Amino acid sequence: MPDPASDPRSIPQLIGDLATDVSSLVRKEAELVRAEFSEKTTQLLKAGGEMAGGAICLLAALIVLLQALVLALSKVMDPAWAALLVGVVVALVGVSLLRIGAKTAKPSNLTPERTTRQIEKDAQLVKEQVR
Repeated sequence: MPDPASDPRSIPQLIGDLATDVSSLVRKEAELVRAEFSEKTTQLLKAGGEMAGGAICLLAALIVLLQALVLALSKVMDPAWAALLVGVVVALVGVSLLRIGAKTAKPSNLTPERTTRQIEKDAQLVKEQVR
């Protein structure tokens, strides 16, 4: 680190340089935030499309399999009771999956961690430079 006594710049020049550096830092951090949010949004949209396609295929398969299960159970019980039993079990599974999915999609899982860490490092650096 250079010796402050040997720096030929005056106090107003140093303050001006600091203001310029802080302004540049804030601008670069804003660019980083925008880039990371854009990246996260693209990632979320792609994942949503893939999940929608998979869900449609699975829904079709599930309907066929559930019909087969109702038919199999109707061999040992009344068909209406078989359909009700299958419907209740599937509803319970569906509610459980929705709760798990909602927990996973919390906004806290979408925070820009790298940007937050970088801003904390930069704030610490600015504090050290001001001292």
